[in-house]
Amino acid sequence: MIHIAHIYNNFTGKFGIPRQSGLVGNSLSRIVFEPEFRNPDALRGLDGFSHIWLIWEFSEAVRRGKERNTVTGAGGTAGTSPSAGTAGEKTDWNPTVRPPRLGGNERIGVFATRSPFRPNPIGLSCVKIVKIETNTEEGPVITVSGADLMNGTPIFDIKPYIPYADSYPDALGGFTAEREFGTVKVSILQTAASKLTAEETKELISLLEQDPRPAYKRDEKKTYRFSFAGKEIEFISNEDELTVTDII
Repeated sequence: MIHIAHIYNNFTGKFGIPRQSGLVGNSLSRIVFEPEFRNPDALRGLDGFSHIWLIWEFSEAVRRGKERNTVTGAGGTAGTSPSAGTAGEKTDWNPTVRPPRLGGNERIGVFATRSPFRPNPIGLSCVKIVKIETNTEEGPVITVSGADLMNGTPIFDIKPYIPYADSYPDALGGFTAEREFGTVKVSILQTAASKLTAEETKELISLLEQDPRPAYKRDEKKTYRFSFAGKEIEFISNEDELTVTDII
């Protein structure tokens, strides 16, 4: 499987990224294609859709096994799989994981979760198209909102979201519907706010309102730090309120 594009945004570290796509709607990301896929014709007709599915790799969560099956190389020669993700490669995986939604203490089957630690580290996200540019210096670029991918994440494929086929209003949410997590109050000290642009400030507040803390630590008073927009964001937590104290 090959990468057709990469996504670029302000989420420069794993901690703090929205847990699901669409939760931070004012967060913008740019999808830039690899050189061999920079053909505007590949996007013909996409402007008629409002949303797209991104099929991508949990590139920071890949855990490779020590053993790899042999594959047939050029000229019919058998050899070791040459790169990550090649057919025949063996990966480490666990049949159960601890979802943050359940406090990180209860195990659930991996196929009943969206955990990044899977037999194949593949993610699926639905994002909104903001604009499509077909002739930039980087080739065709799609700007989207609501992505839950880290900056630089490789993308395998893009498909249109089709409402009549992809929307099921009566669908069950399993364990994710058992615990509702509301937003938290967010404040930023003036000394810290001055280090962000107005747009970065809005995005940061929307991100923190979703509460990036592990569910089992939400009652603790603690200082956290994470990467955002090329800066280090420091905030303190006090139950249902988060305060940004410094930006480095």
